[in-house]
Amino acid sequence: MTDNTAMVADPSAQDFLENLEDLDQASSEGDLADGLEAVHDVPVRVQAVLGRSRMPIGELLRLQTGMVIELDRKVGEPVDIFVNDRLIARGEVVLIDESLGVTLTEIVQSEK
Repeated sequence: MTDNTAMVADPSAQDFLENLEDLDQASSEGDLADGLEAVHDVPVRVQAVLGRSRMPIGELLRLQTGMVIELDRKVGEPVDIFVNDRLIARGEVVLIDESLGVTLTEIVQSEK
């Protein structure tokens, strides 16, 4: 298991991550069919959501540079990580050189 994930909320999510790593390792060793490698280059949309806000259109139209939009999160609360509009994890915002990043702190168990 890599050190990229600080905490996994659900043991079954932990198993899932370990299985993914095993599959990736096996794939790199040539033990799996080439079919799995075919999805390695499939692009997905990844979003880190700091929070959300709702406002009437009139208020939206009055927004100007320097105005603050209050979000539904508090300072220090984890951000949500979505892949193709599906919540998969939560994490903490970090600064990497002069860029922002997210350290994963929780893998979210998908609801079926």
